Parts: sequence; structure tokens; C-alpha cells
Amino acid sequence: MNPVMEKLTGCLAQIRGKTDFCPQVALVLGSGLGGYAERLKAERVVSYQEIEGFPVSTVAGHAGKFLFGYLDRLPIVCMKGRVHFYEGYRVSDVVLPIRLMGLLGAKVLFLTNAAGGLGAAFRPGDLMLLTDHISCFVPNPLVGPEDEALGARFPDMSHVYDLELQSLIREAAKENEVPLQEGVYAQLSGPSYETPAEIRMLRALGADAVGMSTAVEAVAGHHMGMRVCGLSCISNLAAGMTEHPLNHKEVQEAADEAVPRFARLVTASLEKFGAERGL
Repeated sequence: MNPVMEKLTGCLAQIRGKTDFCPQVALVLGSGLGGYAERLKAERVVSYQEIEGFPVSTVAGHAGKFLFGYLDRLPIVCMKGRVHFYEGYRVSDVVLPIRLMGLLGAKVLFLTNAAGGLGAAFRPGDLMLLTDHISCFVPNPLVGPEDEALGARFPDMSHVYDLELQSLIREAAKENEVPLQEGVYAQLSGPSYETPAEIRMLRALGADAVGMSTAVEAVAGHHMGMRVCGLSCISNLAAGMTEHPLNHKEVQEAADEAVPRFARLVTASLEKFGAERGL
């Protein structure tokens, strides 16, 4: 067994020693959005620190725990906080939680993040539906020994973000009067924010928002057959688009302002996912 799969199998066994909960949806909550987890009827909470070998969140706004519970009848595993490549973890460790939730039974991967907006039409607090991503600035999580238990060696990435789930989220936004932007998300390594020149490059490449997470998680989830969707909370306008410097406090404040709209949209979307599965 290769080291990545060995660590993943060990973490899976430890989780199964704590709960036999079988989720259908895996929800990842990004910076400043962790409070949404309180809306779930939790059956079990497992701190990342309880799992030997599991990467632990070190960033403000990322609590670092799994919540296993329900939204109505829909069984969900929720990551309240994620780990990032810039924290010093290997990319295989960054996506380990995604693979773990897939092995626990999740068929849908719902990713969220705080991101910098690159379009002139964006304002802090906007929500953006991810329609595609640019991930070539960070290591590909599929590099390494092939393991058929996780997926094929050369997966197609034409539609990383599931088209049907995108439609359900659009419907949920319209029905709940939540303004929703759409666009391409670019992941850079961080932890420094981008320079104005890098932002001009990203805009030329077709990116609409930029952040330090999500794309590698989407690749890993899609690779193992999960249906992936994603939302960005536009926490700030990127470097060179405003006069003031960027800071993490601004990210958290913008996320706080967007939480009511974010919560309405995520809840309505999850309800539609549940209805799709007859729950």
C-alpha cells in the first residue's frame, strides 16, 4: 500500500471507531463561514486533533473539526475549517479530508471559500458560483502512485463542477432572492496575497476570483467520483483594484456580513440536493 493510501486508511479506521454515520453530502466551510455548522443537527463531533496523522487547521476562522449530522433528513459531514497548502502540508494531506469524506460515503462535495474578486462588478460580500477553476499554480493532488480505489490515473476535467448541481444552486438563489455571481476560481499557493501584476495576469487568464484553497480539493473529489459544486464569498477586491492594503481581518469581516445570504443559499441548495435524492 502506498503511503498516501496507508495514511488515508488509518484515518478512516479511526473515524469508523468513533461513528458509523454515513453521509451523502460533504460540506467544507471556508474562512469566516464556519458558523453555518451550527445549523446542522449534530450526531457526532470529531476534532481533527483526535485523528492520528490527520492534518490540523492552524488558521484563524478554521475551527478544525468534523460535524456529522442532518439538515432535515439529509445526512451531512461538515468540515468546520480546512487545511491549506501554505500551512506546510503536502498537497496529498491537503486533500486527505476530501478523500476521507468520500470513503465515508459522501457522493456530493460542496466546497465554500473566501476569495478575492477580480471583476469590476464584484463587491465584498458577493457570492459567486464556481463554474470552473485554474489550479496550475499549485501541485496537482493526483501526482504519485496510482491507486484504483481513489480513481483513474488520467481523469477528465471538462466538468469538474457538476452541471446539474450548478443548476440547482441557481434555482435556490433565485427562489430565495439571493444575488449570485458566477465565474472561474483560481487557486494560488499563498500565504502572501497576490501582487497587482499577478492579478492582471489572472484576469488575462480568465479568472474571476482568487484564493488559496478549493481547486485541489475539487480535483481530488472529482477524481474519486464525487459530484462537486462550490461557492465563493467575495471577501475583498484583489490587489491593485483598491487603494488600501489587504488583510485577513477584512476577509473575516466580509464573510461575517455575507453569512445570512450564504446561509440561506447553502440551506436551500442542500434542500434541493436532498429532494433530488428523495430525502
